[in-house]
Amino acid sequence: MKTLDALLAVSILSLSSLALAEGGGDRVYGQMIQNNQLAMARYAAENGKAVAEIVHYEYGMNLDVKKVVSITPANKGCGVGPSRMTYEDSSGKLNTVEYRLLGDNCPNGG
Repeated sequence: MKTLDALLAVSILSLSSLALAEGGGDRVYGQMIQNNQLAMARYAAENGKAVAEIVHYEYGMNLDVKKVVSITPANKGCGVGPSRMTYEDSSGKLNTVEYRLLGDNCPNGG
């Protein structure tokens, strides 16, 4: 039941990023973000941790990163899109930060 609740919460939370990616016409990348969110929910359940709430990065934000669990790769185009990093902080709590990342296929590096 706890896992089902976590997966339901993850599905609801991932809708905003999926809509953002589809708004840019990148359904494949949106699906990758959604799959990552589900994988992180499974990771949380398997490790007895709460599902991480997605926090949008703001410049100067202090991140307490003890262990990186997952980073979504840059999109394959030449545009800015969402990316996420899930990590454990020094207390063992799971955190996910979403930020904007330039795609890795830009002429002359962007």
